[in-house]
Amino acid sequence: MSSKEKFFAHIEKGYTTKGDSITMGAAMLDGEAVTNALVKIPLKTLNRHGLIAGATGTGKTKTLQVLAENLSDKGIPVLLMDLKGDLSGLAQPSPGHPKIDERHAKIGIPFEAKNFPVEILSLSEQDGVKLRATVSEFGPILLSRILDLSETQEGIVAVVFKYCDDNKLPLLDLKDFKKVLQYATGAGKKEFTKDYGRISTSSTGTILRKIIELEQQGADLFFGEKSFEVDDLTRIDENGRGYINIIRLTDIQDRPKLFSTFMLSLLAEVYATFPEQGDSDKPELILFIDEAHLIFKEASKALLDQIESIVKLIRSKGIGLYFVTQNPTDVPNEVLAQLGLKVQHALRAFTARDRKAIKLTAENYPISDYYDTKEVLTSLGIGEALISALDEKGRPTPLAATLLRAPMSRMDILTDSELNSVIKNSKLVGKYNQEIDRESAYEILNEKIEKAEKEAEKEKTSSAGRRTSTRRSTRQNPVIKVLTSATFIRGVLGVLKKVMR
Repeated sequence: MSSKEKFFAHIEKGYTTKGDSITMGAAMLDGEAVTNALVKIPLKTLNRHGLIAGATGTGKTKTLQVLAENLSDKGIPVLLMDLKGDLSGLAQPSPGHPKIDERHAKIGIPFEAKNFPVEILSLSEQDGVKLRATVSEFGPILLSRILDLSETQEGIVAVVFKYCDDNKLPLLDLKDFKKVLQYATGAGKKEFTKDYGRISTSSTGTILRKIIELEQQGADLFFGEKSFEVDDLTRIDENGRGYINIIRLTDIQDRPKLFSTFMLSLLAEVYATFPEQGDSDKPELILFIDEAHLIFKEASKALLDQIESIVKLIRSKGIGLYFVTQNPTDVPNEVLAQLGLKVQHALRAFTARDRKAIKLTAENYPISDYYDTKEVLTSLGIGEALISALDEKGRPTPLAATLLRAPMSRMDILTDSELNSVIKNSKLVGKYNQEIDRESAYEILNEKIEKAEKEAEKEKTSSAGRRTSTRRSTRQNPVIKVLTSATFIRGVLGVLKKVMR
């Protein structure tokens, strides 16, 4: 048996699946694709999370696109974070190209151009289905993590939430939360001190400043109603294909705190809402987090711990998380250890630091008899990647340098008119894009303060009236005084007259 035949058998044995799977492409040996040596990922292991990494321009976004398309075709809904604005083309079929046909001939699978059911979502003022959550839904622990508060400050946030629960004050947006904080050390100080203990004005001042910082990144657009229901991410179209939900994030690339806030809120809500799935044949939802370093870049230790916990626990709900970034070292080791699928595009060795990163990356992959992993990492072409996955029994598959299949949809953005058409035909825009500003803590406390001020003014006026009456009763009216004196004189004179007679 030739070395090529041995390699083919090696790949076929490692990637053969009994259940349904996604074909990523054909394995390569000595830089050439081995036709029909197909690299397949079992659907049942896709909730074990994954990583798509590689230098700029090596094909990460197209790999993400290929995975999203094939998941949708298998009836699995997808959520994509589109920070660069180049994923909307999923809504239109590929125009095709001779190079695509040539690539697929080498792989050994036919190419089919098609579009996919797409929903455009937005965190900001861009068009699309508005994603929002209330402060109450976010909760005191998550809010404290995002604001990076001290233990004492976390306690104050917990007290504010407890006060609002006890007094039926809805915490919907950030102005509600700020109002309660101000009330706790202002007009409502006595009330808070009596029932919940004294709250430091310096601590509330620090919390308020951090909330303002969050607002400056656009969080006031995210907090509020109507809250997005995560079940709407799992819709299936009339043809049995999962919806590809694309969140447009092109205008918040420089606002990592808002991005982290949204991501943690979403993951926490998904974990709390979705039922335990057990050992299912396919996941319920797959989330791709593009430019994942934005989550970890400025994250505090507490925030990283929160992310790590969610990554560990959420797969039992049938949810898969896929991080897309330039270098695996962008993702904390604790998170990397939880990832089952790794798609590694080429890395560039321009500096000593780059060479060190390549060495560390190579050590994260299984040892192969067919590849020098460090060498392959620097020689992969565009649309080629090292792949390591899990088979149906959860075992690592053989390392495969893979010639990846091409996307079936357009590898470019939609025009403005095409984008507007997708948004116009959305069933979710009407549900979530209404502006709602019902009475909440802000209005209720303002009314309470105003009422208290009026009562205080009324009491002040009443007290002043009582003091005036008291002063008047101790001072005799001049007219009465004259009349009384005259009567007294007349009485005295009358007595005198009688005596003189």
